Amino acid sequence: MAADSIQQTIETVYEAESRRVLATLIRLLGDFDTAEEAMHDAFRAALEQWPRDGLPASPRAWLVSAGRFKAIDAARRQKRFEPLGEAGERADVAVEDQAAWADEESVADDQLRLIFTCCHPALAPEAQVALTLREVCGLTTEEIARAFLTPASTLAQRIVRAKAKIRDAKIPYEVPARADLPERLETVLRVIYLVFNEGYTASSGAQVTRHDLSAEAIRLGRLLTELLPEPEAQGLLALMLLHDSRRTARMSPEGDLILLEHQDRSLWNRDQIEEGTRLVTEALSSGSSRAESTGGGPYAIQAAIAAVHAEAATAEATDWNEIVGLYDVLMTMAPSPVVELNRAVAVAMRDGPAPGLAIVDAILARGELREYRLAYAVRAELCRRLGRTSDARAAFERALALTRQEPERRFLERRLEELSRT
Repeated sequence: MAADSIQQTIETVYEAESRRVLATLIRLLGDFDTAEEAMHDAFRAALEQWPRDGLPASPRAWLVSAGRFKAIDAARRQKRFEPLGEAGERADVAVEDQAAWADEESVADDQLRLIFTCCHPALAPEAQVALTLREVCGLTTEEIARAFLTPASTLAQRIVRAKAKIRDAKIPYEVPARADLPERLETVLRVIYLVFNEGYTASSGAQVTRHDLSAEAIRLGRLLTELLPEPEAQGLLALMLLHDSRRTARMSPEGDLILLEHQDRSLWNRDQIEEGTRLVTEALSSGSSRAESTGGGPYAIQAAIAAVHAEAATAEATDWNEIVGLYDVLMTMAPSPVVELNRAVAVAMRDGPAPGLAIVDAILARGELREYRLAYAVRAELCRRLGRTSDARAAFERALALTRQEPERRFLERRLEELSRT
């Protein structure tokens, strides 16, 4: 192969294999930073050797072997305080190290180990998110910092502290035992869903969505489902695909927010809907209807709700009775004020705004969601539909005060202007 073709091949291999190579090197070397340096050393060696010697039969095996060799060699030199001479810098590492590749089962599970390590409950939630995006997804510190509007220096320190915690607490680099899997998997799924939510509905900024983050979350969900095909992992992937299928229709050409009931459904991604619906069916797996299903967990039930929306040809054709039934199931599985708020919206769509408003007012009266902008936005909309203009205006103003995303702010300001005209 020509040198430029080899160069392009190495870039392709880096895109496809670098995170897998890193995951295996972390297992072999026992340290995040050492493994990352070894991975980059391996790719530098490939740039030197592959144009001369040709593409190896298994590029990933070659890279893992080269990285391990480079790391061990560097450790020996450091131990003997020997300077790295030019000859050592250019030394070939083309002989495949069988010890690095002997345990095929371990190699296959390395990415799964890495995900569970990055999402270990001993780490702070924000550290879990940052470390997962950095080590599993390969995002740079600057990219993660921009996504979450955090100074890069703060984000970098968060990652450094997380790695130190893993090292000092001797957090095991392993897939949890079957008995511990449900609790540990829940943490992993929560981290992935946090990443997706920030991408699907950005908490602040000029855009409704951050496709780079939602795409990374979906990629993580696919990886997790492939490595660990548990129903809740399938349910989360289905939920993300079904929500993301509406991404193009959620924003006008001018960047303004478009509510679900007013979206152009011809813009919805039918391939994602088909895949998501299939995954929902697999995750639930039993019951004569989704609302009666005994299979799956909270993510699968939320995905089933999204599937009901996706299957409706128009907003008016939405089966709100089934959606309320699914929220009833979800409230028994994972009760929360946010789930109750979403159920109130479904009740309002099925039975009218007054019953829905009663549920919202009960939530707010308990002191829950008092800083949650969507609770006030829902209350405002239901009051508006009931003709309670002053109550609607007060709730819209409270929602606006809590909102940091510009398209949402413009939407609420338009609602306030409409109320002023009436």
